[in-house]
Amino acid sequence: MAYNDPKMLVSTQWLADHLKDPDLRILDGSWYMPFMERDPKAEYDQAHIPGARFFDIDEISDQRSTLPHMAPPVEKFIARMRAMGVGDGHQVVVYDGAGLFSAARVWWTFQLMGKTDIAVLDGGLPKWMAEGRPVEDLPPMVKDRHITVQRQAHLIKDVTQVAAASKLGDYEIIDARSAGRFEGREPEPRPNLRSGHIPGSRNVPFPTVLNDDGTMKSPEDLRAVFSAAGVDLKKPAITTCGSGVNAAMLALALEAAGHRNHAVYDGAWTEWGMYNDLPVATGPA
Repeated sequence: MAYNDPKMLVSTQWLADHLKDPDLRILDGSWYMPFMERDPKAEYDQAHIPGARFFDIDEISDQRSTLPHMAPPVEKFIARMRAMGVGDGHQVVVYDGAGLFSAARVWWTFQLMGKTDIAVLDGGLPKWMAEGRPVEDLPPMVKDRHITVQRQAHLIKDVTQVAAASKLGDYEIIDARSAGRFEGREPEPRPNLRSGHIPGSRNVPFPTVLNDDGTMKSPEDLRAVFSAAGVDLKKPAITTCGSGVNAAMLALALEAAGHRNHAVYDGAWTEWGMYNDLPVATGPA
């Protein structure tokens, strides 16, 4: 199926049809793990969807934190968006160079800031290019635009809130990491982190919400994936992963499945696995 919801997911055809809309803003939200050995900004400079601006997930973050790419303060988000010419009245579409990997993190960041007119390009740049659609290497023409932000605190959880949810069981905590990392059989890619998972959490490795072509599975198939992992979709959810990027993909998948009550644990395993006083479970959920 093709998603065409400008607040969630849109198809490559939808974007092609709207590419010349004056109030459309396209963002390249590519970000990669170090082992992937890819430079997202260099790739953007070489080829991007016409008019796209580069959204730097690492830079547009709370750099006062020792944790990677934590959600930016409101003032920083406003400043960066105005400088990129993204503001009120714009329909935003965000994509990434892996297909559907990091773009959801940008989608979630906009949601956190109360900006809901944003969709992820389903299948991302690989699908766009495979279909022979246009790319360019020109910098976009940027004009300052006012942006109004209202932070939605219910969309983000900190370590104290997640620890309480783990004890009480009043949320479904859903982990997007691989089964090996979740079960503690594989080492973490970041140094000095324990292996395992948050007690009571469920494992939905992020590739399981995608089709073979890198697009998001249908709502029915997504509900089946979550149910197969033991997730009770009637309960509110907290999504987590290694550093908060793929947790946002699970948030997008929950949204696509019709589950509206979800939040991201922004510190994710980089934070939880660092503190020896926080409990860790191993083995299958």
